[in-house]
Amino acid sequence: MIERITRHQLFVILTLFFFMQAGLNGIHAQEDQRAIASDLQKLDSLIARDSLTNVNRENLEKIESSATPEIPASIMTDSITVPLSIPHYTWKPDPFKATWLAVVFPGGGQIYNRKYWKLPLVYAGFAGCLYGFNWNSNMYTDYSKAYMDIMDDNPNTNSFLDMLPTGAASRYDEAYMKDLLRKRKDIYRRYRDMTIFALIGVYFISIVDAYVDAELSDFDISPDLSLRISPALINDKRLSGNSVGLQCSFTF
Repeated sequence: MIERITRHQLFVILTLFFFMQAGLNGIHAQEDQRAIASDLQKLDSLIARDSLTNVNRENLEKIESSATPEIPASIMTDSITVPLSIPHYTWKPDPFKATWLAVVFPGGGQIYNRKYWKLPLVYAGFAGCLYGFNWNSNMYTDYSKAYMDIMDDNPNTNSFLDMLPTGAASRYDEAYMKDLLRKRKDIYRRYRDMTIFALIGVYFISIVDAYVDAELSDFDISPDLSLRISPALINDKRLSGNSVGLQCSFTF
């Protein structure tokens, strides 16, 4: 009886031990599976991260390649460099201001318009007119005095003899000398007056030039200056039909 109980207890113990061992094995198996699943998840995340990095790198390379234009080989091998066109401010003179400067100060309009090469022309015109005025005025004064001396009855006023060559006074008639001195006096007076008008003309020309130059400072002249002649068909209403002619077109 005791021996049977003992066998029974031993059987129960072995059975419990077997189930315990099986449970432990199952727990260990689950833990191993969890560890394997965790490792697989980490591996998948690493693979996904690597693939995402590769994709981002490829996208970045595509963006950089699209942002940087490809330079043709013909341009890369060209040794001539084309300078960059930098926009700059274009100065435009004021016609009203240029005109008033030319009125107040001769040549001031040309200086304001920055056309300095015209200054020698303007001042040469003024200098020539002033020199001509001074020369003709002196000659007119001398001949006027000589004419007045020969016309009076005072023998001490004989400045007209200075107008004749030395020793030639006896060869000229008094009436001829009076007529000659009168004509020379009138000629130099007319020349003196003409130089005054020329001086005024140079002054007004400098004013007009300053105004026109400032007004047309931004006038664009086409490089195509040509005259073209081509046949044309002319429709004349006075005639029953059309007539053939030539058409001239001037491009500027």
